[in-house]
Amino acid sequence: MKFSLAAATAMMGAAQAVNVQVVSVGRNPVNNATGLKFWPEKIKAEPGTMVQFQFLAGNHTATQSDFDHPCKPIQEVNPNVQGIFSSYQPVAASASQKEIPVFTIMVNDTKPMWFFCSQGPHCEKGMSMVINENTGANSSRSIENYKMLSAGASPSTGGSNTGSGSNTGSGSGSGSGSGSTSPGGSGTSPSQESGSATTPAGAASSTPTTAGASVAGVSSSALLALGAVFMLL
Repeated sequence: MKFSLAAATAMMGAAQAVNVQVVSVGRNPVNNATGLKFWPEKIKAEPGTMVQFQFLAGNHTATQSDFDHPCKPIQEVNPNVQGIFSSYQPVAASASQKEIPVFTIMVNDTKPMWFFCSQGPHCEKGMSMVINENTGANSSRSIENYKMLSAGASPSTGGSNTGSGSNTGSGSGSGSGSGSTSPGGSGTSPSQESGSATTPAGAASSTPTTAGASVAGVSSSALLALGAVFMLL
């Protein structure tokens, strides 16, 4: 993807108003290494930050769990909570159309949010990541320990379509979205310990149903362009 200096400058200015953090799924865009992994595996995101999952290889998901039940969609632990689920994102199918599947959420607070890939045994093999890990509050709740627990977990049955959603953005920065995500809770008491997030407007087909969530008025195409700028910085 190429940008003119003026366009890059304009998007960097917009990025200052909309903080976008990119998580690459299945492939490291820096060295093109592929694997069952999110790059990076942990990020810090302030409330209002957009986190964009860019699916670059394979067929993966971004599925929310809690720390105590790794590799299990959070709504299976607490039926009253609708967790975040990107749906399955087959990269090869999108590549034929010169598109990059993306899934964007807005972080609503600073509580930890745990994610894994629910494709087959990917989570059990270590494909997981965390937003706002807080080992200062509890040193045992780290991504490393989450992975250790994951290794002994039962294979995931996948996410729930009720709380699912996806955005598809093209390589030129255009995009469209469908589906929806709703925030969830996690930990021993999921509704209290886990952070919440929502998909931005234009990517959602229904209003999130949990408290504390707001819909961001930012299009998926703008987020894809901003995400690309952040990766170039």
